[in-house]
Amino acid sequence: MGIFAWIIFGLIAGALAKFIMPGRQGGGIILTAILGIVGAVVGGFIGTNVLGFGDISGFDLRSMAIAVGGALVVLFVYGLVTRSRG
Repeated sequence: MGIFAWIIFGLIAGALAKFIMPGRQGGGIILTAILGIVGAVVGGFIGTNVLGFGDISGFDLRSMAIAVGGALVVLFVYGLVTRSRG
């Protein structure tokens, strides 16, 4: 998959995570994409190594759910870090 496809996938995962997560999180579209991409990596790592989902590859509903779950975790941690600063 090309990097552009992963950015779009991360943007979608980050946007869905921001929609699901209650409260106001700062950041624009670039931060949403970055958090989504990082969340997709975190979700893939947790899904593969901790939960034992096996190989996670390709774009399907399962990988989107894992990416959104990872983005929720990253967004939660980001909220904790930015809240403690402000």
